[in-house]
This record gives sequence, structure tokens and C-alpha cells, in this order.
Amino acid sequence: MNSRVQRIPGPDHPIEVSPESSHIVVRIGGRVLADTRSALTLREASYPPVHYIPRKDVDMSLLERTDHHTYCPYKGDCSYYSIPLGGDRSINAVWTYEHPYDAVADIKDHLAFYGTRVDEISVTPA
Repeated sequence: MNSRVQRIPGPDHPIEVSPESSHIVVRIGGRVLADTRSALTLREASYPPVHYIPRKDVDMSLLERTDHHTYCPYKGDCSYYSIPLGGDRSINAVWTYEHPYDAVADIKDHLAFYGTRVDEISVTPA
């Protein structure tokens, strides 16, 4: 039996995905891991905003897919990547919703990064 229940964002749990005009650069181990002016910002309930960066703007050769998965009833199944260049602190440092629920469909083909598991995430306003 599937115990996963999809929930729809609403007044009790709002979710908004919007284009981000800032220039965002993610660095680790002296390398630029991501560089974009095409990110999306996801604002969910009372959580801090999260920047989702298009895969095309990420050096995917620096990432290694892991077996770690989580589930969000509002967004769907989440997959993770580690960044070998960052060592142990960068295990499961990157997450993505490869088949997100319709309410957040825009984040498909985007990645998000834990700021504590990379050297820097710089956000320069446009």
C-alpha cells in the first residue's frame, strides 16, 4: 500500500516558484560548480527561500548521484548528488525533483544546493 499522499499547496502551506534575476554562483574546492542568471526561487510556507539552478548551468561532471532519496508531499520524490571534490561534508549536498508534482513543475531539470556543504553560494542582485 502506498502511504504517500500528494498535498496541494494552499493558504495553510503556500508554495510559490518565481524567476530569480540575481546572478548565482556556487563554488567548491576552487571550482565553479554552478553559474546562472536563470535560477528559480521556491518559497514554501515559513521555510527559507531555495534557489533552484538549471542543470544546463551546473557542471554535472563534478557531481555523483547517490542512492539517497526523500519524499515531500508537496513536491514529490527527491534525488540527491554528492560533490566528491568537497569530501565528506559534500555527501548528498545537492537535491533535485526529477518528476515534481504539477504545483512545482517549473523546478524540473533544476538542482538546489545546501549552503553548508559547498564553499560558497554567491547571490549578486541584477
